[in-house]
Amino acid sequence: MPSFSTADGDFAYLDEGSGLPVILVHGFASSARVNWLDTGWIDWLVRAGYRAIALDNRGHGASVKLHNAEDYCLDKMSGDVGALIDHLGLPRVRAIGYSMGARILLDFATSHSDRLERLVLGGIGGAMAKAGLDRDHIANALLAPSLENIDDPVGRSYRLFADQTHSDRQALAACIRGYGRPVDPAATARIAVPTLVAVGTKDAVAGSATELAAMIPGAEVLDIPNRDHMRATGDRVFKEGVAAFFGR
Repeated sequence: MPSFSTADGDFAYLDEGSGLPVILVHGFASSARVNWLDTGWIDWLVRAGYRAIALDNRGHGASVKLHNAEDYCLDKMSGDVGALIDHLGLPRVRAIGYSMGARILLDFATSHSDRLERLVLGGIGGAMAKAGLDRDHIANALLAPSLENIDDPVGRSYRLFADQTHSDRQALAACIRGYGRPVDPAATARIAVPTLVAVGTKDAVAGSATELAAMIPGAEVLDIPNRDHMRATGDRVFKEGVAAFFGR
């Protein structure tokens, strides 16, 4: 994977195809490869004539691992997106984020709508915008000595996922404690870019797509039928909805 550097360390990313650039920002405990390559997104974008650029967020994949929560505040994580865009010399991009990645792009768009042509926020709705995940339970599960010490089902699921992806669990625990900040409707009201909010109809983690879309001027809603938070990521309806949105 190619990489670039900032004052905080080195960041890896995937860069495939040509044409209009699309920045992809993955969810918590995932990576560019797991979230976007393994789900078929990168191949789909390349076949559609786009340049797919997928960042490994700090604390994830092959990017820098930091172990203090303050290193994962949204200002820094959205700043990494801006640093990637600058590194590639791109004046404006389209962007797709999922779950935590969508939260990062939401923060980026409040200050940098001029860098975006179109914005897709997947796996984030009203519930996540207001409160986010139960950070302490997830962090404690990530740092627990073993699965047998974890009673919380949500924390256990993230621990299993982190183990499957061979992640740095200390970095992930710092990340989950550092990035969570409720969405400020006054800030989202400043977003001046066409936006699509896409959430699975069975996604109890994200909550209502309509509720979040109401906070963003002119935002559209895409319901992904019969999908929960984990299974909506690579869904065909999600891809086709983005294709239609990008084509308008």
